[in-house]
Amino acid sequence: MTQTLQGGAIGSALYRALWRWHFFAGLICAPIVILLCVTGALYLFKDEINDGLHRDLRLVAPQATERLAPSALVARALEAHPGTLKGYGAPAAPDRPAEVKIVGSDGLKDVVYVDPYSGRVLGSLWDGGFAGSPTMYVVRKLHSLQYAGWFAERIVEGVAGWMVLMTASGLYLWWPRDQRKGGVVTVRGGPGKRVFWRDLHAVTGLFVSVFIVFLAMTGLPWSGYWGKQFYSAAYAVGMGMPDGYWDKYPVSTVPLKDAIDRAPWIVENQPVPLSTAAAGVPAKLDDVVRTVEAMGMAPGYAIAIPGKPDGVFTASVYPDDVSRERVIHLDQYSGTVLFDMQLKDLGLFGRLAEWGVGIHMGQAFGLANQLVLLAALVAMVGLTVSGVVMWWKRRPAGSLGAPRLPAGRTVPKGLILIALAGGLFFPMVGLSMLAFAAIELAGYGTRALRTA
Repeated sequence: MTQTLQGGAIGSALYRALWRWHFFAGLICAPIVILLCVTGALYLFKDEINDGLHRDLRLVAPQATERLAPSALVARALEAHPGTLKGYGAPAAPDRPAEVKIVGSDGLKDVVYVDPYSGRVLGSLWDGGFAGSPTMYVVRKLHSLQYAGWFAERIVEGVAGWMVLMTASGLYLWWPRDQRKGGVVTVRGGPGKRVFWRDLHAVTGLFVSVFIVFLAMTGLPWSGYWGKQFYSAAYAVGMGMPDGYWDKYPVSTVPLKDAIDRAPWIVENQPVPLSTAAAGVPAKLDDVVRTVEAMGMAPGYAIAIPGKPDGVFTASVYPDDVSRERVIHLDQYSGTVLFDMQLKDLGLFGRLAEWGVGIHMGQAFGLANQLVLLAALVAMVGLTVSGVVMWWKRRPAGSLGAPRLPAGRTVPKGLILIALAGGLFFPMVGLSMLAFAAIELAGYGTRALRTA
């Protein structure tokens, strides 16, 4: 009997402690979670949005005639927009233009859109990289808070980790411990009642929990600290980037992610190889295009033009079919293929990461992928808003209304184990836990002094 009571007391203490941490984490993370959901929802439909905003640039009328040679399209683009050629993007479909990247005298890189059938220059935009337009470039940067610098990026990384832990703690708090029928998978009452917001928060969290964990975990490989550690661990166990790809050729100090708009996560920090010679007559763009197309490169590929005498041509493509992702480096002078990497060449973690990224961005399974994730993101906004409303309705006037700490001075062992596991797996979460624990201890000390 005594043992049962003690077990119940420990369970109650753990419940209240997790409730308090869940409350504070949710309240603090709420603005960033909403930002991530809104910008993520927009980015899911970046191609559709870009087409709507720039239809006159991004779409052409398909013709029965053959397309002009890439060199001719580049010449037309440079004639209309003088500068230095930086890249060539082949038409992704019969109704898509060629995209020529040029750095002007002002130092800015623009994309010049050229009709591949007539050679007519359709216009230009500031180069938004893989986002496809300046507008979606801003959305992408807001999604990761890159505008605010490395510290804000670490905050986003911490929020992603907390989203996983809040999902786990939320399911623990939701778990039915009595015979009630309402509030488990159904919502009771109406919007005017507090129980409605409590049930809406709990039930929505239950159904969207898998998506929260998936989106957080597939976004973390891009993060500054966690991503680097995961990259190193994947390589160390032989499940990331295979050895031997650069053994035959000297390499530069330029990482792949700086050479192309988007690089596979597992190889983005690998150095770009160098050409076997540092002088000579560069290979013709038309020949490079013929080479990569003969190798089966998927439509919509882009070719980065060498910027230095010992640089290389780099062809890359990231189609909706993730299995056709590919990166090819070619010698600048001979056109010889130096490196050819496809998805199948990556280790297990590398392949999983690319599939995760493809689904995360809504490109792997077409419209169904986009709509399912959009519904999940809308639900996550509803989950966050319902949590804030629930708190606002239950808080006493003039008080924060946070769940109280468990009675007594003993910290539940379960909470310590959860904190250690979560803090070690998500280092940014661990740092925030230490900061929060310090605040809790300071508050406890202050209250003890007042009552002494």
